[in-house]
Amino acid sequence: MRPASRHLLLSAIVLATVSPVHATSLSDPEAKALEASVDALSPKLATVAHDVWNYAEVGFKETRSTAELQKTLRDAGFHVETGISGIPTAFLATAGSGGPVIALLAEYDALPGLSQDAGPEQKSLGGIAGHACGHNLLGAASVTAAIALKQWLTQNGIKGTIRLYGSPAEEGGFSKAYFVRDGLFKDVDAVLSWHPGDANNASQGQLLSVISAKFRFTGVASHAAVAPERGRSALDAVEIHDVAVNFMREHVPQDTRIHYTITDGGDQPNIVPAHAESFYYIRHYDPAVVLDVWDRVQKAAQGAALATGTKVAVEVIGGSYGDLPNDVLGRIVDANLRRVGGYSYSAQETAYAKAIATTLPGQSAPSDPNVIAPYEQGRQIPASSDVGDISWAVPTSALGTATWVSGTRPHSWQAASTSGTSIGIKGAIIAAKTLTLTGAELFRNPAVLKDAKAELARRQGANFVYRPLIGDRKPPLDYTDKK
Repeated sequence: MRPASRHLLLSAIVLATVSPVHATSLSDPEAKALEASVDALSPKLATVAHDVWNYAEVGFKETRSTAELQKTLRDAGFHVETGISGIPTAFLATAGSGGPVIALLAEYDALPGLSQDAGPEQKSLGGIAGHACGHNLLGAASVTAAIALKQWLTQNGIKGTIRLYGSPAEEGGFSKAYFVRDGLFKDVDAVLSWHPGDANNASQGQLLSVISAKFRFTGVASHAAVAPERGRSALDAVEIHDVAVNFMREHVPQDTRIHYTITDGGDQPNIVPAHAESFYYIRHYDPAVVLDVWDRVQKAAQGAALATGTKVAVEVIGGSYGDLPNDVLGRIVDANLRRVGGYSYSAQETAYAKAIATTLPGQSAPSDPNVIAPYEQGRQIPASSDVGDISWAVPTSALGTATWVSGTRPHSWQAASTSGTSIGIKGAIIAAKTLTLTGAELFRNPAVLKDAKAELARRQGANFVYRPLIGDRKPPLDYTDKK
């Protein structure tokens, strides 16, 4: 299952070849017309984003969210195929014909335990989840860009296909890795991805590869006071496993990240727990390191079971490669982001942003959302996304826009709050415009696609063979369920 040698992967990441710089192929009037088409679609973008924010559905359970996104695309003339890769809430929307094929990605899952209203104070709405990573905005903006590009292709008689992949459960379900494994990107020429953030930035970074898994220990129940000697504690096994892994932290590569939570600790204290479960993430920029550490974490679980007289079963929940940057596409995205520009806060938004800023460590006032960050290539970012698998198969670009107040971090109540406000919508519109201009430019200029594919081949290395970190398992459609 080792995807490639460590040397090959790391040398691919730090490749120093300078990517070609292409002059923009869109005239100012054409670019302004494309931006105007996004503006015309922005009320629908806002409605969809707010609806999905209110639905706040966790991974693989996004039935209302996916239905609304699909309906929006069907109403715009897209052909929509549902249930792709055996995932009920996944879909593939297609418009146009022939090549090139340009793809966009839509996410729409919320995070459990982060229900939040849209005010500047931490306050739950009483739900089970919240959009603390802004996927309500991500899906709505990508859908808007897809519709704008379809209209542009039709109006100008341009040959090409625009696709949108409805991607559930990015927060731990890794749906895109199943799409890649199933060959759903084999004829795609380029993928344009984006993500909500606290700044406008088209830098192309490297993310962490990851494997996630649940360890389920089974013991023997007994009365914890009357006959403890007859019991074999599954919770003891979980805790011994966690201790063993924590001692391992000194002896793994510096950039390794290991996180866990105990998702089942038994029932009540006077019963020796016959069942217990922990949920682990193992991350590193190099997938070969992830696989090595993963093997050691499994052996620690076997040792914990042996020490406690219990049994252990392991379920791999998911896994993904870290993003492989593409400088050719990145520079095109950056140029179009600068063409679009940022936005300004209204008086009400300024008051909200200042209030949010007081809740953020080291943040006294919000930054200007008009600012575009300097372009960087290859910077390491300590996060993971299943977009990574796509980026090893197809030239893929990244984009972030200021949908949150500066200093806000993903998976926080502040991110969940702002994702439900007009600030989030303004940032999403910037993303939709940038994606639309970039998509149109790629349809206009096939030389860019050729150079992007050549860069991908160089970064992959001559002997690279894609082997999914999810293995051959089926999508974990119940991974968010309590067990």
